[in-house]
Amino acid sequence: MDLGLTDRVYVLTGASRGLGYATAECLVADGARVVISSRDAASVDRAVAALGPNAAGLAADLADPDTPQRLLDTARDRFGAVHGALVSVGGPPTGTAAAASDEQWRASFETVFLGTVRAARTFGAALPAGGAIGLVLSVSARTTMPDLGISNGLRPGLAGVAKDMADEYAPRGVRVLSLLPGRILTDRNRDLFAAAPDPAEAGRAAAAQVPLGRLGDPAEFGRVAAFLLSPAASYLTGITVPVDGGYLRSL
Repeated sequence: MDLGLTDRVYVLTGASRGLGYATAECLVADGARVVISSRDAASVDRAVAALGPNAAGLAADLADPDTPQRLLDTARDRFGAVHGALVSVGGPPTGTAAAASDEQWRASFETVFLGTVRAARTFGAALPAGGAIGLVLSVSARTTMPDLGISNGLRPGLAGVAKDMADEYAPRGVRVLSLLPGRILTDRNRDLFAAAPDPAEAGRAAAAQVPLGRLGDPAEFGRVAAFLLSPAASYLTGITVPVDGGYLRSL
């Protein structure tokens, strides 16, 4: 199926590795052009080199209020347009909600929550009809996850923000949706497993909670995200899409 991605331009935050990078790979493979960002300049440079001539990069922190506009300007300067965005932010500190300090909550709110909201509204105001914004959240938007108290607190709110923005931007033909990755073998999950007393057992236990019986591959998320951002998904907006191997038990 032709997703209609040829020559469309997307900006992706937190995309020098992990789920954002996997999405960038899928977009480029189907003919799109991408501008990726993360805080680590060397990581961005490596990712851009691997993605090829249809990619550009920017070292930037989503907590910086100027970052979303800088991404738009880079995309227009390099590729002449912007048709969509994927907003991905690194996970907040681990630990329970009660154990997290005020400073951890404030810092996570500034980056994970406000940084995402600011980026989405900046992109939403700039996109033309047919544009799309995807927020990379987590299954914690629907169910609490052990030892991820801050994520459990912030992700559901972001899902609500995405739904609200979807209603606001729909009359202009701009779509907004959320993606809920589950147990996917990213660096973030590797770090969580490594922090366990028995990392190998932690990985096996996580896989055992997934009905498909295994952890997901980032490329499996990337293909779903690329479809949802593409013109092929033009009648989908305001939804949350789990990419979790069946982990969530809700309908």
